[in-house]
Amino acid sequence: MTTTVPIERITSKIYLIRDQKVMLDRELAELYGVETKALKQAVKRNTVRFPEDFMFELTKHEFDNLRWNLIFSYGIYKARCGIAHRIYL
Repeated sequence: MTTTVPIERITSKIYLIRDQKVMLDRELAELYGVETKALKQAVKRNTVRFPEDFMFELTKHEFDNLRWNLIFSYGIYKARCGIAHRIYL
């Protein structure tokens, strides 16, 4: 059975970084119903199936800016709970 995800749920998880529209690894994994670790492993094991720029790691400066924006958008609790480690987009 396939479940349709409302477009608003997807668009609310898209950020503009490096002039590209991106999603956080954890939010993409959530949409697919898998753990973030499993999504990253699948991409790394099947690199030929994904474009070269499918995933990149944020710099410390980008990470700090994103985290600051999430604090304002979602509140300190949510921003602290989900992104204390390296983020891939």
